[in-house]
Amino acid sequence: MSANISSTPINELLDIMEKLRDPNGGCPWDLEQNFDTIAPHTIEEAYEVAEAIANGDMAELKDELGDLMFQVVFYAQMAKEAGDFDFNDVIAAISEKMIRRHPHVFGSADIPTAEAQTTAWEETKAKERAEKIKISDKSPSALEGVAETLPAFTRAVKLQKRAARVGFDWPTIGPVFDKIEEELGELRAEIDQKGSKERIAEEYGDLLFVLANLGRHLDLDPETILRSANRKFTRRFQTIEQRIEKSGKNISECSLDEMDAVWNKIRLEDKIIK
Repeated sequence: MSANISSTPINELLDIMEKLRDPNGGCPWDLEQNFDTIAPHTIEEAYEVAEAIANGDMAELKDELGDLMFQVVFYAQMAKEAGDFDFNDVIAAISEKMIRRHPHVFGSADIPTAEAQTTAWEETKAKERAEKIKISDKSPSALEGVAETLPAFTRAVKLQKRAARVGFDWPTIGPVFDKIEEELGELRAEIDQKGSKERIAEEYGDLLFVLANLGRHLDLDPETILRSANRKFTRRFQTIEQRIEKSGKNISECSLDEMDAVWNKIRLEDKIIK
């Protein structure tokens, strides 16, 4: 049975979602889902959007944005069924928020630069968080509202930015390098002393955290940079596989020195191309 086609594409999508969740003739899989089961799919779709952008693939980006939009529609339908809110409430809330957070566009405030807007945006968010804290009677914290479900590097940077806004930050990059050396030394010492896996993991975590801080001071997003490094490693390793296969050998039969020689040749070729 086809969905009820409405006057706009978004209404058509809402009709499709409602039909998928209809106990009478809907999709069994869609009917079994709830907020918890859909959340991992939302995260996956967001990453696929980011990958399409990184690849510069506009056709793929269009598809992935549609998939991400479908996640929003899915949540809104489930909330509507529970009597909490619907899709129109979601749109109204984000519209009101964007107007409130852009007083220089929809009001009389003077915010002339992107940097100034970033500062104003964060100040507005901080005020909103403070109001929520008052309502809930919780003790205020500069770190309030940084979601624990964020990717670890992304959350580390957000935590560091929040702490920096109240002065807990090095003013220059030099001490960051000193801290990296300190944390690396502590990790090496724990390994040399054959410390427990838990202690080694803790020191390794401290090193990763300060490396995230280095990225922040360099105005580089460590999550994005690591994804780029992963893509580069994948491309280079697959090139090793292809070249070794062309030579008539299987990569599993090669020594590390043989593979490393091909790897270094690929690295040199990359530098020449750049």
